[in-house]
Amino acid sequence: MADDIVLPIPNFSAAQNFFILSNPSLSRLHDQARDAALKAIKEDQMAPYYQLATSSPKPLLPLDSSLLASMQEANATTLKSLDETLESATATEGESEISDALKARANFLTRIGEKDKAIEAQKLALEKTPGLGSRIDIVLTLVRIGYFWNDESLVVWGLNQAEKLIEEGGDWDRRNRLKVYQGQHLISNRQFKRGGELLLDALSTFTASELLSYNEFVSLTVVAGALTLGRVDLKKKLINSPEVNQALPELPVLGDLVKSLYECHYDKFFRALALVEQDLLLPSRILSPHARFYVREMRILAYAQLLESYRSLTLESLAQAFGVSVEFVDSELSRFISTGRIHASIDKVHSVVETTKTSEAWGKKTMQFEQVIRQGDILLNEVQRLSKVLY
Repeated sequence: MADDIVLPIPNFSAAQNFFILSNPSLSRLHDQARDAALKAIKEDQMAPYYQLATSSPKPLLPLDSSLLASMQEANATTLKSLDETLESATATEGESEISDALKARANFLTRIGEKDKAIEAQKLALEKTPGLGSRIDIVLTLVRIGYFWNDESLVVWGLNQAEKLIEEGGDWDRRNRLKVYQGQHLISNRQFKRGGELLLDALSTFTASELLSYNEFVSLTVVAGALTLGRVDLKKKLINSPEVNQALPELPVLGDLVKSLYECHYDKFFRALALVEQDLLLPSRILSPHARFYVREMRILAYAQLLESYRSLTLESLAQAFGVSVEFVDSELSRFISTGRIHASIDKVHSVVETTKTSEAWGKKTMQFEQVIRQGDILLNEVQRLSKVLY
């Protein structure tokens, strides 16, 4: 049904590439981002967005007056036609035709980057649209407008509204698309665990291509899962996932990250983590604010994973395992130990790291084993007494 087609608006390529252009540290990507941003603007005739980008004190794109004028003229012609259609539908047609005209007008304003008018038009269409599915689609479009313009309040409002509408009877496809929207929002707010869980739930049924591409979706899922999943789930849900493996040839650095972590190749893991930071985290609108946090937490995870297998380990062995200098390991571990993130102590005299949590864990396991033995003895005694009574 045409009514159920979800349009990929607004064009997130424009917003993503403007983010890169606004970041001086990503200057190596600026030429490519400039071309991609202009391409997106021309494809969707985004005159208001182009005007905004070229009229700021430090414009991210050079102003092409003839391009702007041609897009403005095309926008005005299209908007006039949409207004005439809406006027005709209001005068002579029924509720469904009026709703279609309102949605077409709202979607056009969303496409060209007219933020305030687009929000107003989408909310009017939401008010006048009777079908539950169509109303959910309009609310999700408002969420995308919020993502595009970094309007957190609009995103939160839209996600809450979408959840309420879906609880009233949303279909399977829209429920799954909402999981992707919510998962991305949670990750953008540094809630990697819950966000990753929602993305994993939608991994085999992903249809939210209007929000992000499949490779971007897999990237977010793997980035979140690598940090929050245990070793068993890491293997089961990511490394052995056919959906993830399908995308990994185009995302080799993510494959190296999770496989080297799982297989305990920590020197390869550190190199992969550095590449993930430079190639995926820092250039991403969603992940860039959390790049330092993510890299730190992944390092802590790797250190803890290695140390939990030993009661003590020399700094030299640790440095060799991670492919870094002794001084680096000493400095970084000291910082993590002092903040309570790693349960260990460093013997500076003998250059040895002694784990404390491992001893506690082994003590707990010993106590649990002894408790099982005692309970087993009690159970055997009861069985023997019962057998004497019966026989």
